[in-house]
Amino acid sequence: MEKEYKQKEIKEIAKLIINHSPSKKICFHGEMGAGKTTLIKAIVKELGGQGEASSPTFGIVNEYNDAQNNTLAYHFDFYRLNDESEALDFGVEDYLYSNHWVFMEWPDKIGSLIPEDATHLSISIRDTTTRILKIPS
Repeated sequence: MEKEYKQKEIKEIAKLIINHSPSKKICFHGEMGAGKTTLIKAIVKELGGQGEASSPTFGIVNEYNDAQNNTLAYHFDFYRLNDESEALDFGVEDYLYSNHWVFMEWPDKIGSLIPEDATHLSISIRDTTTRILKIPS
């Protein structure tokens, strides 16, 4: 499925992903500036995440909690990794095989470690205010 959306529609897109993803492990593909982090922020908010979601670029992973302070999701940005061994060194597999939502930006950096059941979404830029989301059927 391909869905074109504008920033003002991101809440509906987040709900669509939550309700139609066959897996809680979601890989976000797209060029720099395509809106991967923005979409993940909207998904975390729709899931009931507390506080403001942000890009984990320098810390590699952010953990988000629900209102009862239970772990809700992990958000990874693998952009700065040089190879998969760096992800293994910080225990990425423990996160990937948890029962929590896992959102991954730049998943190609750890390609062989991605769970087989992960959902892969692609975001591309149509223009300055419009994005195209490709969701597997």
